[in-house]
Amino acid sequence: MRLVVPVVFVGCLAAAPGRTQSLDDRYWIEASVMWADLDTRGDFRLPKAPEGGQIDFEGDLGMDDRETLGAISGGYRYSERLTFGADIYRLDRSSTEVLKRDIPFEIVTFPATATIDSNFRSDIYRFTVGYSLIRREDLEAGVAVGLHATDFNIELAGRGQVGPVKVDQVVRRRAFLAPLPTVGAFGVWRPTPKVTFNGRADYLSLSLGDYHGGVLNMQAAAAYAVSDRVDLGVMYRFVDYDLSIEKRRWAGGLRYQFSGPAVFLRASF
Repeated sequence: MRLVVPVVFVGCLAAAPGRTQSLDDRYWIEASVMWADLDTRGDFRLPKAPEGGQIDFEGDLGMDDRETLGAISGGYRYSERLTFGADIYRLDRSSTEVLKRDIPFEIVTFPATATIDSNFRSDIYRFTVGYSLIRREDLEAGVAVGLHATDFNIELAGRGQVGPVKVDQVVRRRAFLAPLPTVGAFGVWRPTPKVTFNGRADYLSLSLGDYHGGVLNMQAAAAYAVSDRVDLGVMYRFVDYDLSIEKRRWAGGLRYQFSGPAVFLRASF
């Protein structure tokens, strides 16, 4: 897994159980908009079959490699040191492309020159529990455990070939939920009453049921209090999946990475 992470994360301690929690908030909810750069590659084949060839969703299928991504997150400080947090966000892309090479997908091959309609959707759910090892008036840092679950839906449709048989219109779909536990760390620093910096990092690489591989999720943020209960801020997020999948009826792999800057508005109470 490539750790291509901006230096800004180092200065922000690395991880927070909610997204941009403040040191005094009991509850908070946040809406953000991210401008994401994307890199998506997959391989889908029958079980026990050799790798059939990787699909580059941006290069081969013509999907946009930049998208605007909205997200909602929130958190709850249960006690002085224990915090719960959650994120929900979706990325949904579609394209129509004339193929420049043959694209294998399980038993189907979509041939070069065929016009293919494709869709790639990911719904991401992140839950964490954080415990503060350091807790001061202007500084907080600790560790976190959580779950990073992603619901993937992938579809290709167009002229294809199954063995020697040519089919004018064939549709192949794959949907799967990849639940990956994570461990991480977080930090929050408030140098002035109106300015807060924070960061987080969640990571784990393991085998769990049908899935092998891991996920890295990192973020750094800066917020300014425009009122007692509302903060406006900027952040940078980096997410990297590297999965191999072995199910009863199909197998494959997925490399999915997105990163970019974002703006957010947070309300606390």
